[in-house]
Amino acid sequence: MLARDIMTRDPRVVTPAEPIAHAAAIMRDLDVGIVPVVTDKVRMHLEGVITDRDIVVRCVAPQHNSHCRVRDHMTADHLATVRSDAEIHQVIDLMERGRIRRIVVVSEDDRVVGIIAQADLAVKLGPKEPLEVEELLERVSAPVHVG
Repeated sequence: MLARDIMTRDPRVVTPAEPIAHAAAIMRDLDVGIVPVVTDKVRMHLEGVITDRDIVVRCVAPQHNSHCRVRDHMTADHLATVRSDAEIHQVIDLMERGRIRRIVVVSEDDRVVGIIAQADLAVKLGPKEPLEVEELLERVSAPVHVG
């Protein structure tokens, strides 16, 4: 099975200049926790992601005003991405190693073409490989021990 077989195709995106409230509204309306950030909606080149956690920790908690832009709070470094032809076990390995719950799927020229969330794996891979999915969920969700 390949990434393209389980990804959500053509996810909604935002640009860095858009209000953070627009990204939050997309998350609310689609019941998702991440929105890819692209240079523009024609080229769709991935610049980063904005997550519900980014909004809460970087915008709401420090009590920023409603004029914040996506660029002010998005994650742009160390982005985990895969190509649509990646084997699903490569996707799972990347999620486990990075302790991440969602991965953006990009084309060879870094255009956003999809996104894979843990829920996609659970629904589409779970019936065939339930232990693999269960182990992924446990490893990604386990608390980090510092010390």
